[in-house]
Amino acid sequence: MSELYLMVTISDRNFHRRLLAFYKEYGVTVTMVTLGRGTATSEVLDSFGLEAAEKAIQFAFVTGREWKKIRSGLEKRLKIDIPGTGIAFVIPVSSIGGKKQLQFLTEGRGFEKGEESTLKDTKYELLVVVANQGYTEYIMEAARSANAAGGTVIHAKGTGMQKAEQFLGFSLATEKEMILIVVKNCDKNAIMKAIMEKAGLESKAKSIVFSLPVTETAGMRLVEDE
Repeated sequence: MSELYLMVTISDRNFHRRLLAFYKEYGVTVTMVTLGRGTATSEVLDSFGLEAAEKAIQFAFVTGREWKKIRSGLEKRLKIDIPGTGIAFVIPVSSIGGKKQLQFLTEGRGFEKGEESTLKDTKYELLVVVANQGYTEYIMEAARSANAAGGTVIHAKGTGMQKAEQFLGFSLATEKEMILIVVKNCDKNAIMKAIMEKAGLESKAKSIVFSLPVTETAGMRLVEDE
């Protein structure tokens, strides 16, 4: 298979080192790791006797052939389908700016990018919400009102704010939060609409949301069974 994917793994922070070692077995060592936290409400956590989950998010590039092997290992060896362990999914990459960059990201594993192909209908999509810091619960309330499940929050700092302010006509805070929410394709439009109506640019959250196709998943059994 000539497809190249961005593989995203979201797990408990204590589990991410085991995942790094696991991916290394498949020759995947160039990864980007950031920290986040779960968005489950305090009521849900209290009912299960749990504490707020600290998350690790890992990004790596894999081929379609590699993903099939990795997915099998995640499910059979690491038991990623067990609730609370984590999820992994892949997003197709359409292009990378430069041959050397491609070789670096794929670690010289012999991948050669073929012609770009049209994506088939996907079952899931990744919603990426970029918003002012401190409004995660406000945004998740809007998302949940349209049938979204949980999400993962990444703290970030915006750049180029002055140019954005000129375009939008109002000032923006540089401290940002990125909220990642995996949703069913059939729910995507309603969830995005709810976020923009209740937590969009006209609100204090100043949210911007976009979606990316998720072609395959591991660890989504509970969502698939709904």
